[in-house]
Amino acid sequence: MPKMKTHKGAAKRFKRTGTGKIRHDRAWRGHNRNKKSSARWRRVEGKANLSGKNAKRVDRMLNN
Repeated sequence: MPKMKTHKGAAKRFKRTGTGKIRHDRAWRGHNRNKKSSARWRRVEGKANLSGKNAKRVDRMLNN
């Protein structure tokens, strides 16, 4: 059986941490920053962890 290929779309969006968790950027950070309040901007800062079924699905796309 041939090797599994990495899903390139998932590889660009998700990164694995040193402990094996899957991280992703939060939504609503792309553009039009002026119209978003500072409170809203703080809520979407940084990265977040995936969990549950979504993490398993992305894990398969990234080939462990």
